Amino acid sequence: MQLQIKNITKSYGKNCALSDFTATLEPGIYALLGPNGSGKSTLMNILTDNLPADSGEILFADGNSSGEPRDVKKMGVEFREKLGFMPQYPGLYPNFTVERFMWYMATLKCIGKNDAKRQIDEILASVELDDARRKKIGALSGGMKQRLALAQAVLGEPSILILDEPTAGLDPKQRIAIRNYIAKIALSKIVLIATHVVSDIEFIARDIIMLKKGVIVDNAPPHELTKKIEGKVWITPCAESEVVAMQEHHRVTNISRDDEAGGVDLRIIADGAPTPNSRNAAPTLEDYYLYVFGDEAAQNQ
Repeated sequence: MQLQIKNITKSYGKNCALSDFTATLEPGIYALLGPNGSGKSTLMNILTDNLPADSGEILFADGNSSGEPRDVKKMGVEFREKLGFMPQYPGLYPNFTVERFMWYMATLKCIGKNDAKRQIDEILASVELDDARRKKIGALSGGMKQRLALAQAVLGEPSILILDEPTAGLDPKQRIAIRNYIAKIALSKIVLIATHVVSDIEFIARDIIMLKKGVIVDNAPPHELTKKIEGKVWITPCAESEVVAMQEHHRVTNISRDDEAGGVDLRIIADGAPTPNSRNAAPTLEDYYLYVFGDEAAQNQ
């Protein structure tokens, strides 16, 4: 199974949201990383046929057939039936109960009654909504609505799962649970996740596609990206009174208190040691994200 995205370009007036986007996706998790306005949601809406591209093509090759990759526009409904989509701002029906909404989505997806019951029970348990199945959607918290949006995307066992900010509004425990659930179901699916929360995908994505103003600036597995800044991440001890001055002169990505020394430790990205007492640290994907996007990324945190 393979999804080929070739030279997709999309503009809104004079603003180019995507420029010549090209990628080949196979079963596994792919992460779209970038600040707000980088083109992540535009790409996802094009892939799900909610938005037309100005140019380019999308081809799909089903592992069950021996034919050449086919244009998804010509496949039409046949391709859309293979998709599960969780938009960033899902439209949910406030007067529906959780269970009724899932049955409604199962009907739209033409899932048989017995299969629908099995899937709904399994999915609601997996996203921790089993106890809320009789609650009206309008009475759910933001995090519960987010999990319901994921549940409807997974319903129907789609081959391609497209998730736009799937963990937005979730508490740390729920984020881990959803992340583990996505990793579990991704073994036989193509999963594309758009996010600017690096920790959500650092250890589950096979490839990271980094977007900046609609252009791919990097595309590689996480460990290859972090290698690019080896020797450029530093832990620098300093007094609290020095923090502001250090932030003005260096790219500080994190501040932690050092109670034993009575000061703070700054995590800094720099080509050379910021101070004589700085020591190297192992780079993380978040370090590389901030290295690439800088102040633009900080504004989205």
